Amino acid sequence: MEFKLGKLVIFGVGLIGGSLALALRQAGAAREIVGVGRSPSNLQDALRLGAIDRAEGDVAAAVRGADLVLLAVPVGQMGGIMEAIAPHLGEQAIVTDVGSTKGDVAALANRHLPGRLAHFVPAHPIAGAEKSGAAAASASLFHGRNVIITPTSESAPAAVQQVRAMWEACGAVVREMNMQVHDEIFAAVSHLPHLLAFALVDEIASRSNGQELFGYAAGGFRDFTRIAGSSPEMWRDICLANRDALLQELGAYQSQLARLRAMLELGDGAALEQVFDHARAARNKWLSQKNSD
Repeated sequence: MEFKLGKLVIFGVGLIGGSLALALRQAGAAREIVGVGRSPSNLQDALRLGAIDRAEGDVAAAVRGADLVLLAVPVGQMGGIMEAIAPHLGEQAIVTDVGSTKGDVAALANRHLPGRLAHFVPAHPIAGAEKSGAAAASASLFHGRNVIITPTSESAPAAVQQVRAMWEACGAVVREMNMQVHDEIFAAVSHLPHLLAFALVDEIASRSNGQELFGYAAGGFRDFTRIAGSSPEMWRDICLANRDALLQELGAYQSQLARLRAMLELGDGAALEQVFDHARAARNKWLSQKNSD
């Protein structure tokens, strides 16, 4: 069944929101796309690229008559936006998001959209880049990528299907997951790596000879720290929103570092090689499975 959307309103027309808009535009799946955001220059970029039909500064005017409202902003901004749009949403308007954490977003919806929960469907596209803003958006960003939908107990099946169909129209592979499981998984495979990349770059940059060290850094350092070029505001909010699960993962990682430190102190090359070999095999298996999907 072909997906068609009347009016889509996107709060935060950056990399994710802008890419979704471009993908739906390319698919002919949205009649009107309205952008709302804090940065006039970013909204102008979105207009120039054709991601949105118009930018709107008035929240009531923006969401009036909307079929679907997408929150593509840092998690810390979502509560205020939900509160602002709640009085102006049409009876059948669906609200969804693209946040990297889900339990906290659902809690915000319970607080600010209490009468709208049947039409609220949390989601998380597993796609992105270290660059941000509408200028970084791409219509192909979601092709073959996973999008996780984490319906709440109140989410209506029709609303879930509409959000699923929207992402499938962008070329994404849509999966459903319990939101607590989602937050635990992504604390390990997404939030912790970002925390570590930011920490390493900050530690080296804070040294008196930091610039000299950066001058000798090459491909390995670039690859490991690529995600430290991501939005600080967004990742601050993600880390705080998922801090319990992230603290668990940080503790596990610190235990692993302590093991490696002990091996180094003992000069135990065989133990180090065993860890490295196990890690390499696991990564190669993951890449092989990922490339075959």
